[in-house]
Amino acid sequence: MLKEAIGTGATVELAKADAIAQLGISADSDIEIEVLEMPAKKMFGLLGTTPAKVKVSFDAPSNADAKEYLEKILASLGIEGAEIKIDETDEEVSIAVEYDGDYGAAIGRRGETLDAIQYLVRLVVNRGAEKSRRVSLNIGNYREKREATLRSLAQKSAAKVRKYGRNVVLDPMNPYERRIIHTALQEIEGVTSHSVGSENDRKVVITLEEGVRPLNGGSRPPRSGGRGGYQNRDRGGRGRNDRPRGDRPAAPSRPPRSDAASASRYGKIEPLAKYED
Repeated sequence: MLKEAIGTGATVELAKADAIAQLGISADSDIEIEVLEMPAKKMFGLLGTTPAKVKVSFDAPSNADAKEYLEKILASLGIEGAEIKIDETDEEVSIAVEYDGDYGAAIGRRGETLDAIQYLVRLVVNRGAEKSRRVSLNIGNYREKREATLRSLAQKSAAKVRKYGRNVVLDPMNPYERRIIHTALQEIEGVTSHSVGSENDRKVVITLEEGVRPLNGGSRPPRSGGRGGYQNRDRGGRGRNDRPRGDRPAAPSRPPRSDAASASRYGKIEPLAKYED
């Protein structure tokens, strides 16, 4: 898409800079420059000069360029023959990708690779544009599946907060995922949420609303494991004294005590015989 702007200035360079600023692009972009008017002094002794006029033309990337760029990224990941569909409005560009094979390479752990690709494609879409547009990239319907998972997480975490009255802090998430969590929690009575941290470590904290009492009276949630290496009974294990009596090993039998065993250490003492007269 060809875009043009005419800039004015006291010199050709200033007029060129004015046109570039109007297009919203950088000075090192691939542009064409046409000098329409050179600066000149006014005639008849009038003060001042006539400003220079410069037309700058720029071939802004189209959706075809974004699609080609995305195909190159996918090819570098070993993904060929992907079907790419692009829908756009004045505010947003939505890109859906489908292909045969494993989506893991293009999505990554918790969508980190997908988010990185989306960021790069957004730079291409908005390069030289007068107005920046949002770009949403979805591969293999991952966004819908992730949203369902996050909504379920929000509901389970809110249930814990509502029951025990203790805050729940979720793992760090990107702005898109945090927004899903906040939106889901707005539909649940008795809890509220806010974000803490900065940049990549920003996370959602779920708390009870002011004035709301926990359903379980604020008691502690059950422990996931016992102390001292013993398993918790709630997890199907046995405590130290839970072994059935029938399964306990019998005490070793002792040999019967003999009289000799109870004899004095120095032998048996016989009474003295009476002396005969």
